[in-house]
Amino acid sequence: MIGPVLRNGAYRRLLGAQVVSLVGTGLATVALGLLAYDLAGRRAGAVLGTVFAIKMIAYVVLAPVATALVARLPRRAVMVGADVLRAVVALALPFAGQVWQIYALVFVLQAASAVHTPTFHSTLPDVVTDEDEYTQALSFSRLADDLEMVLSPVLAAALLLVVSTHTLFVGTALGFAASAVLIVTVVIPRAAATGDGTPFEELPLGARVRHGAVAMARTPALRPALALNLAVADGGAFVLVQTVVIARDTFGQNNDVVALMLAVNGLGSMGTALALPTILRRHPERTVMLGGAALLTVATFAVPLALGIHAPTAGLIAIGALWLAVGAGWAAAEVPIARLIVRHVPDGERHAVFAAQFSLSHACWLLTYPLAGWLGAAGLDGAALLLAAVAAVATGAAATLWPRKVRALAG
Repeated sequence: MIGPVLRNGAYRRLLGAQVVSLVGTGLATVALGLLAYDLAGRRAGAVLGTVFAIKMIAYVVLAPVATALVARLPRRAVMVGADVLRAVVALALPFAGQVWQIYALVFVLQAASAVHTPTFHSTLPDVVTDEDEYTQALSFSRLADDLEMVLSPVLAAALLLVVSTHTLFVGTALGFAASAVLIVTVVIPRAAATGDGTPFEELPLGARVRHGAVAMARTPALRPALALNLAVADGGAFVLVQTVVIARDTFGQNNDVVALMLAVNGLGSMGTALALPTILRRHPERTVMLGGAALLTVATFAVPLALGIHAPTAGLIAIGALWLAVGAGWAAAEVPIARLIVRHVPDGERHAVFAAQFSLSHACWLLTYPLAGWLGAAGLDGAALLLAAVAAVATGAAATLWPRKVRALAG
């Protein structure tokens, strides 16, 4: 069953806040593409590429720094403040008249997200204290992420039939504002002290910035996380970057097929996320997470075989099956990481560790996004094989890094 956690009123409001803010983010993604085309014409792709790079850099660099800077503030106030700032930036974006202004506003927007997202994830285990229900909460959060990817472009397309491009930014702002209103209604406990008894906010600034990464490194059960993040980013980046090329160029299809193929990948992730509460009651995290990483690795290795199918319909069905497997492996490898953090990290350090995990996982994507693009330009087969090989090495490293005691318990 996946319902018991929804009886928790505080969690329902937090989930609602996540959903409406993700809707706003999805609308902003579509609106930014259209705004970039208005300002840059044929250079819109280069503008959007820079925008996505700014997003990843903000996530990687600012998440631990921002967490350290706001450590003395109540987490509810931090999330509400970040939502308000994101809403203001969204309302300002339609007035950008130069490309550099888009870059500056997007940096502020993503900096606020780098504060909001890790803080949100650090509050969940304090609001949902039962491990099974917490797993359900993680599954719902993952489901919300995937639905945003699948449904937001459809919603934006529907809205554009009746409103202007700039009005999408108003929808974005309303999503962030609604998130802030919902979070205000939730009572969030104050974070406890760190493992050595020192309140996190009392540590020196430099120590606060480093604290999450250091805590992950010194916690044996979390050391496999970075390797698993890299495996996920290898398979996921190939799917997200090269689907349009495979559908349009290799198989001669239109944009509808591109959207369908990405939706299939999202469905694989959503289906696994919904099944994880049951799966994790029967199997240890090690089995599920390494199995997921292995699944997406094998699926990525098999891409050249699917690309070699000359019949377009059969080829697309084969690619769709592989994309479904990548999505399933992605969720299985990534979602349970939060359970490990909650189980092995003292309450007072969780905020910093969630920020470190957020930053380090996005560092992997910052590496694999351009790698998938550059390698794919030279040849899709070679790109898939090389990324799959890196994913295989990362999965092997995660298996080796998994603590022996945890392995014994898993057996």
